[in-house]
Amino acid sequence: MDFAPSPLCTALQARLQRFMDDLVLPSMADWHRWADAGVYPLDVLQPLKDSARALGLWNLFLPSLRADQPGTRLDHLDYAPLAEVMGRVPWSAEAFNCSAPDSGNIELLQLFATPAQRERWLDPLLRGEIRSCFAMSEPDVASSDPTQLRTRIERSGDGWRINGRKWFITGAAHPLCRVALVIGDSGGGNAAGAGDAHRRHSIVMVPMNAPGLTVERNIPVLDHHALEGHCELVLRDVQVPADHLLGDAGAGFAMAQARLGPGRVHHAMRSIGQCELALELMCERALERRAFGGRVGDFANVQDWIAHSRLEIDQARLLVLRAAWKLDREGAAAARIDASAIKLVAAQLQSRVVDRAIQVFGAMGLSPDTPLARMWTWGRALRLLDGPDEVHLRGIARHELASARARGAANAMHLRRWLPAVGE
Repeated sequence: MDFAPSPLCTALQARLQRFMDDLVLPSMADWHRWADAGVYPLDVLQPLKDSARALGLWNLFLPSLRADQPGTRLDHLDYAPLAEVMGRVPWSAEAFNCSAPDSGNIELLQLFATPAQRERWLDPLLRGEIRSCFAMSEPDVASSDPTQLRTRIERSGDGWRINGRKWFITGAAHPLCRVALVIGDSGGGNAAGAGDAHRRHSIVMVPMNAPGLTVERNIPVLDHHALEGHCELVLRDVQVPADHLLGDAGAGFAMAQARLGPGRVHHAMRSIGQCELALELMCERALERRAFGGRVGDFANVQDWIAHSRLEIDQARLLVLRAAWKLDREGAAAARIDASAIKLVAAQLQSRVVDRAIQVFGAMGLSPDTPLARMWTWGRALRLLDGPDEVHLRGIARHELASARARGAANAMHLRRWLPAVGE
């Protein structure tokens, strides 16, 4: 395994870092001035988007593109270090058209959209003219088991009728959000699949201005309102034409799974970028803050926090790079457990590292004077979003147990060597 960045990745990383230093960081004051007033800073973002596209720092996340689609062709291993750079300023990914959930939605549309759907939604998404959301989670069921989803997608005349309630739908409050990819129970795509719980779901493209679709509220996450929104949506007899179905009826669950692997690499590396920033801030604070006649950084427990953070970040990065490497070479199905592992590890890592940094900063770490409180909030949320820790732990454990069953008694001789013989 070779995780060394390619020459293309190295060159892009340098250009991206310079873009962050020269354009993104100087824009932060304006961004927060508008954001703190509850206004999405489109006027701040648009010049950054124009510059990023002109410099070839656009749609970096897409591993394969048609020749007529704008972007840079990178594999997952080459994109991972770039996601880490963007993660240090969470809103910056939009400047490069690399934001979630658009990244996953774009990949879905590339795989399954019809020519008409490409023209209406994929091409504007690739150009950064519109945004999108993915409506899966629901308030009345455990969304970690999507076979329980209650939203109904039913044939109605020559189209589809949708009824249901979704929540924590990221991006639905963005002023450019124009379409929701809604997944719901359509009763199976055919007679053979009707009884299969994993072949009952379909995905339909629902315009955000469709009659019957209401954004009920933007739900705070740990008392923080995200400008782009983690919204509750209500769909009451929403009608869409038949050609708004994405892919095949009954294939929604498989399509939803297809977008998870790359998305988890993106999320994990952005999280690692935030952890790197938290560690840097922690070290700087430990060197400048004084207590009991010395620097905070001289205390053994603070040094332990710094050392553990360094080791854990590096370990997590290697795990994510290995998952990206496997995804590139063997595909999403082969890397399924690896994708679960990095999602779990990155979320827990962010909670630990940022918590240590907050402790070193003291009360200041709880305030908006540093990015730490918001970073901790997002890290804690990641332990539930995209499947709770426990679901991923169960999946990884089941994989290990299946491997043990496949080995059978291969390790019996090792046990016999150490266990006393019967009768001794």
